[in-house]
Amino acid sequence: MTAHPNPSEADVPVNEENLLDHEYDGIREFDNPTPGWWTALFVGSCIFSVMYLVFFHMSPTAWTIEEQYELSVSADLKRQFGEIGDLVADEATMLDYMQKEKWLLVGKAVFEGNCASCHASNGSGLIGPNLTDESYKNVKTLTEVATVIAEGAANGAMPSWQNRLHPNEIVLTACYVANMRGKNLPSQRPAEGELIPPWPSAPVPAEGAGE
Repeated sequence: MTAHPNPSEADVPVNEENLLDHEYDGIREFDNPTPGWWTALFVGSCIFSVMYLVFFHMSPTAWTIEEQYELSVSADLKRQFGEIGDLVADEATMLDYMQKEKWLLVGKAVFEGNCASCHASNGSGLIGPNLTDESYKNVKTLTEVATVIAEGAANGAMPSWQNRLHPNEIVLTACYVANMRGKNLPSQRPAEGELIPPWPSAPVPAEGAGE
């Protein structure tokens, strides 16, 4: 005889020893506990969650994701800037690094991460003024671009970044911003400030000189 493909409960043998003694609406439960490894994992997770809560939300010695990120960024900057040392925002240094694409990319990254919300990612201006025209409010010389980034301007409307950026980041960002001048991108803001003299010319590098 061929077995029925869907046997009824009555056809299924039941080991009474494996059934628990309680019954709900005619339904009885098998005594089938979870594996020991699962129970240990669950208990361990509960204990860990309590330790995590106490340490990260109550302990003064805890660290945050933001702090870990800042430490990682700081370590990476030290590694990168070990190649160029500590930059000074003088005219010669800025004119030199305004020609170095590799380091201008660092300035671009800093600008887009911190300045784009006010000046737009292309420098054309949003809340802050257009950085691509020839008119300047707080700058008259090349080095003052770095000074404004470091110290801020307009009674805090332009914030100070000297306590939030590495000095090299300030110099490289100033070089990147100075290179925006003269692009004259369309802006939703009218020209502000006054026309200033052009930046000095960069010295011609010696033949064969590298970065």
